[in-house]
Amino acid sequence: MLAPHVRPLATALRLGLLSLMAAVAAASTPQGVAERRGIPAAAFVEDVEAYLRQAGLDVNSALAFLQERLQQYKIVEMKLLAQQRDLQAKIPDIEKCLDIVAALQAKKALGEALIADFELSEGIYSRAKIEDTDSVCLWLGANVMLEYSCDENLENAKASLEVLVADLQFLRDQQTITQVTIARVFNWDVHQRRSKQAVKET
Repeated sequence: MLAPHVRPLATALRLGLLSLMAAVAAASTPQGVAERRGIPAAAFVEDVEAYLRQAGLDVNSALAFLQERLQQYKIVEMKLLAQQRDLQAKIPDIEKCLDIVAALQAKKALGEALIADFELSEGIYSRAKIEDTDSVCLWLGANVMLEYSCDENLENAKASLEVLVADLQFLRDQQTITQVTIARVFNWDVHQRRSKQAVKET
């Protein structure tokens, strides 16, 4: 519990920090952006009273709505982080496949065949002679095989990773704005209650 003479300083520091966070978030989120790939943007609230009036909400309803929106942002963030981890794990494998494709292309340019050992099952290998190939196939299982370009696959994976990083940054900005709005609504409500109490006491 803070001493009475310390509380105003702590409140001022907290409000200053919240204002700074809001300024950073507002600067990092492009103006007029309503959403990004289905993620709704959070509106920064300058005037709490006007916000509540326009939304047709009381303080408790507004806080409940904002807390729910914050939880939704956190759930989406967890999903995006999982996708990011998956992509980051796949990129090294794709790069290894590219090394194999480069070896195939080098052998083809020399007019030679590539001799490779394939693992059929644990401890059982089969030797194969690969020559004059222009495509790479990916075995998906269930009698399904997909022919694709490794170069494009790597580029797509890296592009997807860049989009995910941008999505995560946008999402974190929205979380910051929402947290600031929650603090502003809460502090506004406290201020209103104190003002009413002061009027009653005079």
